[in-house]
Amino acid sequence: MSAPATPTVDDAPDRAGELTSLVDAVCEQISTVAGDVRQLAGDRVRVMAPLLDRNRQARVVDDVVARLAGLGPLDRWFRDPAVDEILVNRGREVWVDRSGTLEPVGTLDDHRLEHLLERILAPIGRRLDRTSPVVDARLADGSRVCAVVEPLAVDGPVLAIRRFAARIRPLEEFTDDAGAGLCRELVDGGCNVVVSGPTSSGKTSLLAALVGLLPGDERVIVLEDTSELPVVHRHLVRLEARPPTADLPAPIGLDALVTTALRLRPDRLIVGEVRGPEVLALVQAINTGHDGSLTTCHANSAADTLLRLESLVLQAAPSWPMAAIREQLRRSLDVVIHVRRDANGARAIDTIAEVVEPDGPSAHTTPADGLRVLYRRRGREPSAGGGTRALVRRRRGPTGRRQA
Repeated sequence: MSAPATPTVDDAPDRAGELTSLVDAVCEQISTVAGDVRQLAGDRVRVMAPLLDRNRQARVVDDVVARLAGLGPLDRWFRDPAVDEILVNRGREVWVDRSGTLEPVGTLDDHRLEHLLERILAPIGRRLDRTSPVVDARLADGSRVCAVVEPLAVDGPVLAIRRFAARIRPLEEFTDDAGAGLCRELVDGGCNVVVSGPTSSGKTSLLAALVGLLPGDERVIVLEDTSELPVVHRHLVRLEARPPTADLPAPIGLDALVTTALRLRPDRLIVGEVRGPEVLALVQAINTGHDGSLTTCHANSAADTLLRLESLVLQAAPSWPMAAIREQLRRSLDVVIHVRRDANGARAIDTIAEVVEPDGPSAHTTPADGLRVLYRRRGREPSAGGGTRALVRRRRGPTGRRQA
């Protein structure tokens, strides 16, 4: 009995539906075959559709690879270099953040998102179901994935993919010459810097640009909840927190990683974002001689950054009086660099402010009283203390050590 003939496509299909059928057939035939997916798909497409032109063959192969090894119907936007984030609402509606502008781009078939989430999470051993309805993970290329399903997602599964920024943006893309020069002086002077800003304002990208200014002979330790900071450095150590799950051992938070990093002989500590008890560990580390640290924090202004950090320290150390918390922050942090995203999507440094001791009784001051503006976006303001070099001398003294 002869073997069944391999189905072929004699006429180049003109309709998208026929190409979709071809993708389905190729996926079915190679899904259980070991080997490189792209090569297997290319070989099978040439057999099944020999009359297809090269462009359509390549399109079919891309769709097969996306379905079997990529992000399926989301892959086309994932490959678009202008797309920063991909969002799926209610399991169907697809939105993308393209060059700073959020726009709807299409819909998914029923249950397609659930299948996609299963394929994304299976290789990294993470669960997403009704007993564990939230997951925060990263893809192989470093892109961050956050998903929520029922019962927390009332209208259906929600997915957000933030693309990994493979290119480190130069500092000049965030500010003018005066702002860039000031940032270089702060990094060279070993100041402790907090980069603040709203969601998707460019905090991580600016942090990566600042890390790129660090001398190559310094040992840099990067600590993150989810590894996403694009860093290229000669002497780099990266540590990633372990989130709580139902199946894995006990979680390891950023605060524990900060403590561990202090035993690894760091010259610079880089904390991707402070939003919990790790802020207390970082402040205490800085106060024990680990200057030149960099981190980010969600806040709407430079003044709000201090207020948020005060709240985080108070949550981590509720018995501390507010006066002691403010004094710890003043002695630990040197500068807040606040970034914003314009209406047209451009991300830029808005304010650079020195953390100073406020005038008057500390119990009656506001966060803004603890800042001295060094730079605003529309021009650098003169510092009452005589500029950045004077700031470094005030904070470090002639020996380079932090002053009381």
